[in-house]
Amino acid sequence: MNGSSAPTTPGYRAAALAMLLLVYTFNFLDRQILGILVQPIKADLNLTNTQLGALGGIAFALLYSTLAIPLALIADRTSRTWVITLSLTVWSGFTALCGMAGSFWQLFAFRLGVGVGEAGGVAPSYAVIADTFPPHQRARALAIYSLGIPIGLASGTLLGAWIAASVDWRWAFIVVGIAGVVIAPLFRVIVREPARPAQPTGERVPVSAVFRILAAKRSFWLMSFAAAFSSMCGYGLAFWVPSVLMLSFGFDLSTTSYFFGSLLLVGGTIGVFSGGWLADRLGQADRGTYARLPAFAWLASIPLFLGAFLMTGSPVIAWFLFLIPNGLNILWLGPVTTAVQHLVPPHMRATASASFLFINNLIGLGAGSWIMGAVADSMTATHGDEALRYAAMAALGFYAVAAGLMLLAVRPLPRDWVG
Repeated sequence: MNGSSAPTTPGYRAAALAMLLLVYTFNFLDRQILGILVQPIKADLNLTNTQLGALGGIAFALLYSTLAIPLALIADRTSRTWVITLSLTVWSGFTALCGMAGSFWQLFAFRLGVGVGEAGGVAPSYAVIADTFPPHQRARALAIYSLGIPIGLASGTLLGAWIAASVDWRWAFIVVGIAGVVIAPLFRVIVREPARPAQPTGERVPVSAVFRILAAKRSFWLMSFAAAFSSMCGYGLAFWVPSVLMLSFGFDLSTTSYFFGSLLLVGGTIGVFSGGWLADRLGQADRGTYARLPAFAWLASIPLFLGAFLMTGSPVIAWFLFLIPNGLNILWLGPVTTAVQHLVPPHMRATASASFLFINNLIGLGAGSWIMGAVADSMTATHGDEALRYAAMAALGFYAVAAGLMLLAVRPLPRDWVG
């Protein structure tokens, strides 16, 4: 069944997208489970906020970012679905190993392994979706795929806290890791390799050719660094807000998981889907909309997040104030990932996506949680348990930088658009 090319029926497209979404959900579930378990891990292994921030950031992002491009090249030249399948198996196995770590450096090494696996998941998936869905449906399809982020983040928060409360934090990693290994062969059976448009020359295109195309396009650099600055704040908040809720709002682990998990699921789902829907609806007339929408969303999220962090005595009001920016700060995924797909010809899409993700993840994912943790450690002597809350509030400035860069991409994007 997998030897033939993928069918083009709506039913198959829905099934393939559902499986890609499931794999992406595990991608973020495996990331977020560390965030909800920060306090139990900190107490068990005697770690600092800076060390924990490194585990949530650079330990994962270092190889995740650098290996994404070579793995995307392999996917473009061989089988994207096989690369995704093997990647899911590897990152899930290392997630299970995280539950066996006995020190900071062991956990750091296992998180590196998780990053190695996840490096081969996202860019090939973007390309499979772009080759499976027609152009007028791609932003919505990529937005649905990106629902794996809020669903995975919420699932990691809720499931991780529940398993930790029922057994301990180690079993949370082991259970979700094994589940991912089990799903990998099912994905390979259902999702077939899509047919690809023929290359103009009939020859393989070297990665240097993709880089030359992207390097000449101003919109690529502006969108990539805008996304990176937004991710510094977004990933940092996703990692540290559970700890802020426990330390500043007085929540226990269970209450934190329900409070934060519901925010991620409801706000994130609405934000991701709205971004794709609006981009498909408005972007056909003006390609600049793919950059304009994220910029406005990031600017609007700043005062709402600030208000939420100040409502430590009013959890209900804080929940509603957190809800809206949890949708706005993730709205960019559908529009921007779609735009990146259209900066190069179809046979270069996985490599172009990996190039974008390299910048976004190395800077955003690698530095966000670490910077917040280091700032909190530097403020602990004067602010105590409130240091993390103040560090999170200060990090919101990254959204302003991201919005400015994305607005600069509005004009060159239509000129750089391909197809």
